[in-house]
Amino acid sequence: MSLDLNPDHKVRRTQSGTVLSVQDLHVSFPSEAGPVRAVRGLSFDLAAGETMAIVGESGSGKSVTSLAIMGLHPDSARITGSIKLHGEELLGRSDAAMSKIRGNELAMIFQDPLSALTPVYTIGDQITETIQIHRNVSRAAATKQAVELLDLVGIPSPHLRVKSFPHEFSGGMRQRAMIALAIANDPDVIIADEPTTALDITIQAQVLDVLKKAQRETGAAVIMITHDLGVVAGVADRVTVMYAGRPVEQGTVDEIFYSPRMPYTIGLLGAVPRLDADVKEPLATLEGNPPSVVSLPPGCPFAPRCPMVQDNCLTIEPALAPTDKPLHTAACLYSSDIAAENRTYRDIFPIPAIPASPLERLPREERRSVLRLEQMQRHYPLMKGAVFRRRVGTVYAVDGIDLEIKEGETLGLVGESGCGKSTTILEVLNLKPPTGGTVVVFGKDVRDIGSGRERKTMRRDIQVVFQDPMASLDPRMPVFDIIAEPMGVHKVPKAEVERRVEELLSLVGLEPSHASRFPQQFSGGQRQRIGIARALALEPKLIVLDEPVSALDVSIQAGVINLLDELKAKMGLSYLFVAHDLAVVQHIADRVAVMYLGKIVEIGEVSEVFRHPTHPYTQALLSAIPIPDPHKERSRERILLKGDLPSPANPPSGCKFRTRCQRFATLSEGEQQPCLETMPELYVVGQDHHSACHYNRERQVV
Repeated sequence: MSLDLNPDHKVRRTQSGTVLSVQDLHVSFPSEAGPVRAVRGLSFDLAAGETMAIVGESGSGKSVTSLAIMGLHPDSARITGSIKLHGEELLGRSDAAMSKIRGNELAMIFQDPLSALTPVYTIGDQITETIQIHRNVSRAAATKQAVELLDLVGIPSPHLRVKSFPHEFSGGMRQRAMIALAIANDPDVIIADEPTTALDITIQAQVLDVLKKAQRETGAAVIMITHDLGVVAGVADRVTVMYAGRPVEQGTVDEIFYSPRMPYTIGLLGAVPRLDADVKEPLATLEGNPPSVVSLPPGCPFAPRCPMVQDNCLTIEPALAPTDKPLHTAACLYSSDIAAENRTYRDIFPIPAIPASPLERLPREERRSVLRLEQMQRHYPLMKGAVFRRRVGTVYAVDGIDLEIKEGETLGLVGESGCGKSTTILEVLNLKPPTGGTVVVFGKDVRDIGSGRERKTMRRDIQVVFQDPMASLDPRMPVFDIIAEPMGVHKVPKAEVERRVEELLSLVGLEPSHASRFPQQFSGGQRQRIGIARALALEPKLIVLDEPVSALDVSIQAGVINLLDELKAKMGLSYLFVAHDLAVVQHIADRVAVMYLGKIVEIGEVSEVFRHPTHPYTQALLSAIPIPDPHKERSRERILLKGDLPSPANPPSGCKFRTRCQRFATLSEGEQQPCLETMPELYVVGQDHHSACHYNRERQVV
């Protein structure tokens, strides 16, 4: 579809060449400890139609840069340097002057669309208002264009959904509405600040496709701010890597990915779990944390974490300088050595040696079963009415699944939000009878658990690590008390508690001397390690990991993944690992189960399922995972699922996936009949590989 975004024929002021120029940008904020130097000397030129990615860990200055360009910082911020749009300076303009530019020539897509959209106005009203503020058009014409914009970004029934409020949209639909809002006035520059972070991987693929389509329609330059290097490989033309507020490497996407010259960039690339990895090996880890930008020590800010550090790195902060490629710059005194020796992350960063577990030498069938679910169901009544409550339906959250975890094994449970993953792990943790089927833990059916004392004793062997470490740790308790609390509940002697807490902190790579600190005094990765230490306090046999690394920077994520692998080998642990990132699952799991709308649609040994997927849903999930390799990522075939997950209260008849299935659409009416009438069983399609599709057919997508 081609949409005329310019009914009043707005003339693009910069059709080629540099549209946005940022030179020597500095942004600082006052604080009690001194000025917070959030951005220090950032420079770049952005051409019309070009996409530049800004990457780096949290706190590196990415979002501060975007807000400075948009003129959205508070008056207390001190901003120096130059930001020119079409050659005209933006710094120093009043908010009223910037308001005429924002939404018209500059547009921004925020990370959290629910916070960015006004909840009391309809989606259509917000798009219509944006159009009318900057153009002299009637409300009817603006509303018509709002419908066309929603259609362009893939909102179903746009003439109806234009009257919906933000809370009535799913997360992916809200982000698409944000993109429609951003392109409403044909902007020259679009800034996308982590636009896919909070989305399911299938929705992420749809949103990225919509963003590319929007860029084609508008011809806008795009600044993509993200921590996902796979996304960068697929969308960016150029990349700026930031650390401690300043750029440390800049170049084309191929130069950054294939010829990085800054150890920090090399470490980031080595820390990413890759879906296309041929063998499992520990990830590169960036030890330590980024420095505070309040009082930076002299020298290279990355020096305390850099394995290549020399004495002169501690006295001189290197400037961005050309490398062996003239347009490729890096802020490292030893970038020429890296180029001459063609060093990779394996040459620079210590790759930890993960010991092999003795249990791995035992065939799977000879190991004891830790957890077994047989046709397990969890249904919830759907009620209506405030005074006189009545049941009007059933929510089929989990609708008959079979899976088993053996001793020393990791099972990855994957699927979109709403597929039943969280309900499944809650059934395991509750140790109470499900709606139907059986839950057998350590050989005992939960229906046979009698007293609360017996349930409490069994809970010693099952622990959980949550997604958000800050939300799961009591901020009023010091770390010692947080880790010791489960041992106090189970009457462990005080002397043993003190010894055990010190041992656990050392085990998860933290300083025992920090036991008196509170959670807010630790970084995100350290807080997750505290959560893991607490989970290990009672020496469990099974740990349920609910998205344990999704909220972490890629560099921190690598350390936590390596730690989980090491603990599993040392202690003979079993994991039930819930995640939406299939690259992480491939790295850490032995077997994988793919869930869709309360059913398991494909299950088996992880390399067998990922290398030879036969169910169309698994194929779509795998194709949506970005690979941090520009050549591979741009040549891959992407399978984009239509629409959102159906309601578990009203699932489709027959195969639950048929309403979004790319294979179903290619079948004749006669061939579609089994899909319409019968939910397929899990058929054997390979060694330790089962798939629930009437037309199982392997398709390579990685």
